[in-house]
Amino acid sequence: MSQYFELGGQTLWNPSNGVARMFLRQVAVFETELGLPSGIGEMRDDECQIDPAAYAAFVDSLLARHVRTTHAVLIALSEGFVTTVLVLAERAGIEPGRPDGGAAGVREEMARLREASRALGESMAR
Repeated sequence: MSQYFELGGQTLWNPSNGVARMFLRQVAVFETELGLPSGIGEMRDDECQIDPAAYAAFVDSLLARHVRTTHAVLIALSEGFVTTVLVLAERAGIEPGRPDGGAAGVREEMARLREASRALGESMAR
């Protein structure tokens, strides 16, 4: 079995049940940490709807936090989630903002994250 993450009738991702459960638990953690709803709805009948406006705000906030931190453990714990979120954003046609005004180090980190999300996206079923 699998579950569907959808936006307006378009399937963005179709992971296995276990992967979907783990992702949704991570979503809840980061919603709490950021104090912001993700726009990712509740899983109902194996489908989860994504609100594009709320998701875009969540992605921007998540990226701003991720590129600001220098804590190695926090980076390691969040990296996979951040890249997964970026894959879904790209598939939804959401272009993340530029955290911290696009300073050189931030641009480099964003380029690295985008490359990681492209590679990950190749293995994420639609």
